[in-house]
Amino acid sequence: QQQLTKYNLKAARIDYIFISHLHGDHYFGLIGLLSSLHLNGRVKPMQIFGPKPLLEILEIQFKYSDTVLRYPIEFFPTEADESRQIFENQDLTVKTIILNHRIPTTGFIFEQKQRQRKLIKEKTDEIPMAYYTALKKGLDVELPDGEVLKSEDYTSPADLPRSYAYCSDTMYDERYFPIINGCNTLYHEATFMHELVDRANETHHTTALQAGEVAKINAVEKLLIGHFSSRYKTLQMLLEETQSVFENTELAVEGRTFQL
Repeated sequence: QQQLTKYNLKAARIDYIFISHLHGDHYFGLIGLLSSLHLNGRVKPMQIFGPKPLLEILEIQFKYSDTVLRYPIEFFPTEADESRQIFENQDLTVKTIILNHRIPTTGFIFEQKQRQRKLIKEKTDEIPMAYYTALKKGLDVELPDGEVLKSEDYTSPADLPRSYAYCSDTMYDERYFPIINGCNTLYHEATFMHELVDRANETHHTTALQAGEVAKINAVEKLLIGHFSSRYKTLQMLLEETQSVFENTELAVEGRTFQL
C-alpha cells in the first residue's frame, strides 16, 4: 500500500491480483490492501488467483478481525502441477508457469489476443460507419449496388500481440522453458551472482548468469531481473553478469516502468 501511494498508483483500479506462492514477501501485504479497499468503500468484486491455502489464510484473518468486506472476493485457486489457462477476457489470456521452488510456486504469462485491423481514416471517411466493424474484422463488405469494399483496402494490419512472462522464485529448470519461449518481455528472478550457484541451488533460486541464459535460450526480446539478495549493496554487478549472456537486460527495481 505504501508503495502504491509513493508512486501515485490508485489501488481502486486494481481488479485482479495474482499471487505466485505463499512465502511472506509475496503476499503479507495483501490483507492490508483488501482491508483498505473495504474502508475506502469499494463495492466491485476483486478477483484473486493464487495457491488454494491463500483463501483459508484470508478467511482466518477476516474472521478474527471481525471484518466483513463490502465487496466480494472471487477466488481462483492455482495448482503447481501443470500449466493451465486461468483467465481470459476480450483482450488477453493468463496461464500459469510451473516453477521450481521450495514450496509450490507458479509464475504467470500474460498474452494479448490478436487485435482487430485498424481503419485507414482517409479512406473510411467516405463510407458509412455501419461497415466499420466488419472491415476491422477482416471481412469484405458488399454494398446494395453490388460494389465490394475489401477490408485490405480500408484497413491496415493490427499491431502484433504482446506477451509478458513473470517467473518469480525459482531455480533454473528447463521444464518451464516451452511456455515462455519467444515471449516479448520476461521477468526472471536473479537472486545471486553465479559464484554462489551452489547457494542458489540449495535455496531454489537463480543466479544472474542463469537468468540471462534462460532469456537467451528462449529467444525473448527483453529481460527484466529482480528479487536480488540483500547482501548486494549495488546491483550493477548483477546486471553486468546477466548482460554478459543476454544484453537486452534491465533491472526491475521499484518505481521503474517498462514498455512491453
